[in-house]
Amino acid sequence: MPISVHYGLTVLIWGLTWTAIRLQVEAAPVDISVFYRFVMASVVALLVVALVRRLEKLTLKQHGWLVLQGATLYSINFLLIYRAAESMTSGLLAVVFSLAALFNALNGWLWLQLKPTARLYPAISLGITGVALLFWHDLQLGNATATSILFAIAGTFWFSMGNLVSVKVRMSQVPLFLANAWAMVYGAVILGIWCLLQGVEWVVPTSATFWGATVFLAVPGSIVAFYCYITVIQTLGADKAGYATVLFPVVALSVSTWLEGFEWTTTAVLGASLALLGNYVLFRSAKA
Repeated sequence: MPISVHYGLTVLIWGLTWTAIRLQVEAAPVDISVFYRFVMASVVALLVVALVRRLEKLTLKQHGWLVLQGATLYSINFLLIYRAAESMTSGLLAVVFSLAALFNALNGWLWLQLKPTARLYPAISLGITGVALLFWHDLQLGNATATSILFAIAGTFWFSMGNLVSVKVRMSQVPLFLANAWAMVYGAVILGIWCLLQGVEWVVPTSATFWGATVFLAVPGSIVAFYCYITVIQTLGADKAGYATVLFPVVALSVSTWLEGFEWTTTAVLGASLALLGNYVLFRSAKA
């Protein structure tokens, strides 16, 4: 499958997860909702690996990297981002999370000595400006606390570090799907321990809407999307892959237009155009 398809699926699926997350957390506490998501994702992923007879034995060192991947991509980053979402608008959160593209470039340069291309920073600047204009109304509300902003930045940075960990996992010769399956297991374990320490009420929602949203978040939203995203990281680099975090808010608002009657103002159209232009600047001479 062409890498452009992996990239497109990442943007499309993650754009749709915004609506699914909202439906999920309306029926259960945030922490337990994320826990159910990754328990389901890890079980399904391991079953698939077992069915195709790819459940290989891994070394302790390889498992160590997978624990770190689970902590950075499939647990702590979600806890931080969801904490931020409790007291800031989704629009402002989208703007902060789009900084992942910048963090990926800087962390890759700092930790892996991967110097970004000259067109990366103009592209990211266009993208972040575009996302800010998309959610201009939300930004004007100014209801975010300093704590929520710090949670959002920390969650985004932690997600970015997880991108680099996925590169190290690949270097340790663990097959991608198997790596993701085990990393999600460890992420679910971390989330479960966190819920126990926090004294979270272990409710089992009975809503079909909750479980429908959870299935979507676990299978397409986690197994498929993260497989595609990490494939993009390993093929094009974390810096270019990170631009997906700029584009999926555009998809989310397109869905909101259909489901919730979001109105496309001149500012929003300009913002979406700038985000797409940034994508063009970044990939115009890259081979898909």
